[in-house]
Amino acid sequence: MAFSKINAEALSGNVFERIGKQWMLISAQADGRANAMTASWGGLGVLWHKNVATCYIRPQRFTLQLVDKADRFALTFLPETCREALRYLGTVSGYQEDKQTGCGLTPMMLDGVPSYEEAELVLICRKIYTDTIKPENFLDETIAQNYPNKDYHRVFIGQIEAVYEKTC
Repeated sequence: MAFSKINAEALSGNVFERIGKQWMLISAQADGRANAMTASWGGLGVLWHKNVATCYIRPQRFTLQLVDKADRFALTFLPETCREALRYLGTVSGYQEDKQTGCGLTPMMLDGVPSYEEAELVLICRKIYTDTIKPENFLDETIAQNYPNKDYHRVFIGQIEAVYEKTC
């Protein structure tokens, strides 16, 4: 399978559909280990005059350790035919097993960042900001319902360095 590098401004499709309903994978590699997790919270936009992607990772996720240590991460968007792999990568812990071999997808590296050959779209992002969500900053008290265990997400903002689209 071949990928073409495209300009971030050339991205097509509804970002709300891609992230919130189709889901995406957040992947990184550190200390010789790669891992990916399924995510449905995130965004794309412009911040600090840069094209950026934002993603959120809970503290108990193994992928968090890798994204923390790595300089870059990938956001990978897969076709609907990969829904079962997305479910697997979202429920099985990287602490317990090597999800790269168990997910049924074909691992590959793009610009030194792990992704999958089955991808339709891959964004390679360089971390430029991180923080942990702070409950004292919730302006809408209903948001706290998302955190019954007080396991507030870590926020990562990555400058989009490259966008790869499948070319058949």
